[in-house]
Amino acid sequence: MERRRLESPRVPIKGRVTRIRPKTVRPLTVLTGIVLGSSAATTFGLGATCVVFLVLSGEVPEYRAELPLLARYLGVFVGLTALAAVSFIGLARNRPWRGWAQLSLWGTLAALAALYASTRP
Repeated sequence: MERRRLESPRVPIKGRVTRIRPKTVRPLTVLTGIVLGSSAATTFGLGATCVVFLVLSGEVPEYRAELPLLARYLGVFVGLTALAAVSFIGLARNRPWRGWAQLSLWGTLAALAALYASTRP
């Protein structure tokens, strides 16, 4: 009995099929992704608020007084977002320097939490 084209076994397009391992995401990568998303959203919110305060600072003098502190926190969150992005890439690509990136990320996050706690009454 002759096999027809539709009945023949499927041949892969690019060579032999090897067993495909399921890709898993490590918990630390997920936590770093959450920190990255949260810090990016906070950075965007602070940046938008800074633009509004700059535009309205001529009309509302209180806005002008808040600009230096707002700009300082914007700079802190831009740095945190950059560290989180580097740490996430290091974890996702399994780079050898990922431990140092994680250490700097979590250290910066702890310093930010301490700064926030120190400014509360």
